[in-house]
Amino acid sequence: MNEQQRKEQSQIKQTDHPTDGKSGKDNIERIKSTTSDEMIAKYFQTSYQPPDIKKARKRRKEDVQFHYDFSIPEDMANIGKGKKFLIRTYGCQMNEHDTEVMAGILTEMGYESTADTNEADIILLNTCAIRENAENKVFGEIGHLKPLKLEKPDLILGVCGCMSQEESVVNRILEKHHHVDLIFGTHNIHRLPHLVKEAMFGKAQVVEVWSKEGDIIENLPKARNGKIKAWVNIMYGCDKFCTYCIVPMTRGKERSRRPEDIIQEVRHLASQGYQEITLLGQNVNAYGKDFEDMEYTFGDLMDDMHKIDIPRVRFTTSHPRDFDDHLIEVLAKGGNLLDHIHLPVQSGSSEILKKMNRKYSREEYLELVRKIKEAIPNVTLTTDIIVGFPNETEEQFEETMTLVEEVGFEAAYTFIYSPREGTPAARKKDDVPEEVKKQRLYRLNELVNKQSAKSMKSYENKVVKVLVEGESKKDPNVLAGYTEKNKLVNFKGPKSAIGHIVEVKVTEAKTWSLNGEMVEKTVEVN
Repeated sequence: MNEQQRKEQSQIKQTDHPTDGKSGKDNIERIKSTTSDEMIAKYFQTSYQPPDIKKARKRRKEDVQFHYDFSIPEDMANIGKGKKFLIRTYGCQMNEHDTEVMAGILTEMGYESTADTNEADIILLNTCAIRENAENKVFGEIGHLKPLKLEKPDLILGVCGCMSQEESVVNRILEKHHHVDLIFGTHNIHRLPHLVKEAMFGKAQVVEVWSKEGDIIENLPKARNGKIKAWVNIMYGCDKFCTYCIVPMTRGKERSRRPEDIIQEVRHLASQGYQEITLLGQNVNAYGKDFEDMEYTFGDLMDDMHKIDIPRVRFTTSHPRDFDDHLIEVLAKGGNLLDHIHLPVQSGSSEILKKMNRKYSREEYLELVRKIKEAIPNVTLTTDIIVGFPNETEEQFEETMTLVEEVGFEAAYTFIYSPREGTPAARKKDDVPEEVKKQRLYRLNELVNKQSAKSMKSYENKVVKVLVEGESKKDPNVLAGYTEKNKLVNFKGPKSAIGHIVEVKVTEAKTWSLNGEMVEKTVEVN
């Protein structure tokens, strides 16, 4: 699946729900009367330390601190009255979740959401550091926003997220993009009110990037996108240190939320009428391994999810090394635990997997797939694959192709390897020509597309259950939603179906989506 195909899958129109702010004239006057030096002394913490992979690998076993006392400072509670914010999100679901938190904080500060850059008083770019292409997009957007900043000097322009955790990125912004007011990282989102205050009234660019991590802040407000599906973060960070990946440095060490906090959040979402939740983590399978006071794993958490009255529960992302037998046993119970599993493999070659530091072989991955299929016969598997890893041979690439066929993946996110500064793989000499990498990606996508089309064809004339999320972006008269196996379905039906799970008979299968007709349920009369 390439970038264009991923965009085509996102065909459901979303709507914003503006919130009312409260008056904050007194607060604004009080802030204006505070000198800049006083503010800096009280609020501004310059604590920028670039990620260091050697230090990160030697992480100390520090106790994770849990904080339940988050609140908006009194003098910032209504600072956004009559103003608007816009957050552009790049990257993974974790970034999407962070955006929901930042939007929730800004909403509680009185701001309203907008999709129009010209209306915004605050623009935040929530960035991704996984691939060079994502980084280039962000710097392109920073450049595009410069004329707007010159036109509106009071506009607060901020860069946050994973890119902000990279030394080279922060230095580049400080040296070349002086119109950026605010830079902060992934570990201090809860300090957004203080950072906005300093950006409003400070005299210099505000930089607050913490390399230290370990605390978990609960009770953060969230402005969720709609009332149908919700992200629920269960843990933060990653300890796997794949040689190509910057995430352990940008997101920090693995630390799990307490199960009671997660269960309470999911129960609350269920009571609000949400139909689907996705449990999030850089490696959800490692959930609970950092607990010292109890034995409670991801399988245990999923078992507790199984008992909650919410129709659908998903999770992402999984690491094959931590996908244990207990988890498989729990998922086999079915019910609201869906039989679609995203299981990144990255390569089909044991030699390349070793160079990637994935800590499993081709054979071990295939054995895991065998166990999953044995326990869950109708399971749908999707994956992530990197082609063109440094010095990947033609034979090693062919091993990836045969693994894709053997597993029968119904979809895959496929990428050409992108070196990330600060990772071990970036120091490796690469003798694979760019054209060869592109050709391999093309061949891989051809195979994945073929397998996807074949799997989609099997749905024709069958009735599927679709969680209706909204109107199709391409046609407002067409509704769109996803099946339990995460297949996109477009069909005509009443707007009242939005937010509900309905039955749809599939009339046409495409490579990445299905077309159908809503099944009218009839009531028997005795």
